[in-house]
Amino acid sequence: MSVISTADFRNGLVVELDGSLMEIVEFQHVKPGKGGAFVRTKFKNVLTGRVLEKTFRSGEKMEEARIEERKWQYLYHDGDLFHFMDPMSFEQMAVNEDVVGDNAQWIKENMEIGLLFHGERVIATRVPLFVELKITRTDPGLQGDRATGGTKPATLETGAVIQVPLFLNEGTVVKVDTRTGGYIERVS
Repeated sequence: MSVISTADFRNGLVVELDGSLMEIVEFQHVKPGKGGAFVRTKFKNVLTGRVLEKTFRSGEKMEEARIEERKWQYLYHDGDLFHFMDPMSFEQMAVNEDVVGDNAQWIKENMEIGLLFHGERVIATRVPLFVELKITRTDPGLQGDRATGGTKPATLETGAVIQVPLFLNEGTVVKVDTRTGGYIERVS
């Protein structure tokens, strides 16, 4: 593991703090008129999601966590386990749904997913920024609907529900931004 100082802080950096993996959500360097400079930092626990605020003296050092992303192919969902396969070695692994979290609504069979490892333990998943999914259920559009008009809810093949333009129907494939859950465009 590498040692970093408060000058190396950046959003998204994962450090080991008090035996836990913590991701820096936000930080602010403060230089008061009197006394030494310090860094006010907000962390999110990678495993539990708990948020913690902590203040460090400027230049204080800590361990950076070694996180490695490996691409695995999603196979299927069984109970509370998601099954993945390494495309190179064909090794299979089951990951608990707590680790997959909200990303479960964007993944479908045979999709390549990034698994984040800390040592040999999977701590999180990373889905592509944009996915193309088929609409499986939505109310039909009405006569006079326009492309720039309102929106309606649509259920996608993965079970996610998003807002789509009124003119889209069941069977249409749409591009979705996985960060916001927003409709981007019609694919086919």
